[in-house]
Amino acid sequence: MLAAPLVIISIIILVIGTAYYKKSKCEVRIRKIANFEISKKQALIGVIIILAIFGALTAGTLAKEETWVDYANVKSRVQSWDISQFGKSFEPHFKYLLLSVSLHTFGNIRILPFLVSMALLLQTYFFTKKITGKRFAGIVSMVLLLQSDIFVSYSTTASYENSWILLYLFSLYMITKFWPPSPAPYLLSLFSKPLTLAFFPMSLYFIARSTLSKRSKIYSLASYGIVGIIVAVAASAYQSNLVGTAIAFDASQFWQGFSSMAMQMRFDYIVVLFLLPLTVMLFFASRKGILHADSILIFILVILLTSPFLTGFTQQTNQPYRFVSLSVFFAIGVGILFSSKTRKQSELSSST
Repeated sequence: MLAAPLVIISIIILVIGTAYYKKSKCEVRIRKIANFEISKKQALIGVIIILAIFGALTAGTLAKEETWVDYANVKSRVQSWDISQFGKSFEPHFKYLLLSVSLHTFGNIRILPFLVSMALLLQTYFFTKKITGKRFAGIVSMVLLLQSDIFVSYSTTASYENSWILLYLFSLYMITKFWPPSPAPYLLSLFSKPLTLAFFPMSLYFIARSTLSKRSKIYSLASYGIVGIIVAVAASAYQSNLVGTAIAFDASQFWQGFSSMAMQMRFDYIVVLFLLPLTVMLFFASRKGILHADSILIFILVILLTSPFLTGFTQQTNQPYRFVSLSVFFAIGVGILFSSKTRKQSELSSST
């Protein structure tokens, strides 16, 4: 159904991109759009409006009982869970902690998942704004995440809550703001969902391509190395491979994993139609020296590869909620296209 629009949109984007990089009249118009910025007051109003729309779209689900297949098991586990179990097994204990607080403090297991998703919207804004230097880019990223069907669908569910991607994104944000504590939220993300272990190389690449000083990069990379050692020791102590199933290669499941994104995100029309053009535009943005364009490109690639590797090497099945991370980094990637930060400018400013 989306094949024809995908081809047409890709051709249009290719023509526009070619005209831009050949410095035609189209370049002037595109540059005006890319350089557009809003004031702090306008940004604040935009953020409030977006959060209000999110609340209006999702608040009605808070009073309803979930119907997801895993909900009964999750609720039963949360009801029997307490903080003393944190060191006894490698489970998503941070997730259980949030859900336990939500259930026993607010009397509704969906309240904190709702607040976590709202925080994810805010974190997307602040992270995009930080790496691009543009408030408008942050607003664009928020809007694109809000329109994502997969994000909205799982924004208030206790079964598949979003704390894992929120914590991971926060760890990246901390690298850009004050890097020493950044491994802490990353480690917590593993105890929310071990899937973020697959994002470990992404964090290392992001650090290596950041504008931190050479010494800070070494210390930061070393701190993440310590996290890796902690995880390896914990897995050994709990006799767990962290994925929860036996590891064995299945070629058919591996290749089928490459089609999971198109199937499970078939209602996310914007992401499906513009993901390919976005990757091409991020490539050219990286060639022009736009800061972190290459990092976001790598993030999108790794997220897409987690599906075939997860199903090909484990007995896990591909679930749509895992692609919330793709929606997040797609939104950030579009924001990057409005960036006012180049690598040379950032390196010069950090050295002075």
